[in-house]
Amino acid sequence: MNKLFTSIAGKIATLSGKPLTFILAISAVIVWAITGPMFGFSEVWQLVINTGTTIVTFLMVFLVQNTQNRDASAMQAKLDELLRAVKEARCEFIGIEHLTDVEIEKIRTQLEKEEGPGSEKKPSHRSVGRLLSRR
Repeated sequence: MNKLFTSIAGKIATLSGKPLTFILAISAVIVWAITGPMFGFSEVWQLVINTGTTIVTFLMVFLVQNTQNRDASAMQAKLDELLRAVKEARCEFIGIEHLTDVEIEKIRTQLEKEEGPGSEKKPSHRSVGRLLSRR
């Protein structure tokens, strides 16, 4: 059941991000809007688009969240493996994604202090600027 859901969620998330899917959604809204005068802009006419969009949105939230959770977990596993593989890396960072936001912010602040003014390794944001200017 889990593999089936993962497969379906992944396929739907991929399809929903395609330009053709967006064009189909816009087309459906245009057709709905054009039919407004034919149905006298009735409550039923309005209910069709409201119900349809609510159902699609409701279901897509779960599918997209499932896909994002899976992608984030895979990325975290890859980063943990890099921490294990690099000799100079501090392995105590493995698993910090399970800490609270406040705890993670404290770690981030401490890391920035370690690499900030007064340390041998000063971060240079100029190199980032040079990379961006190459585009």
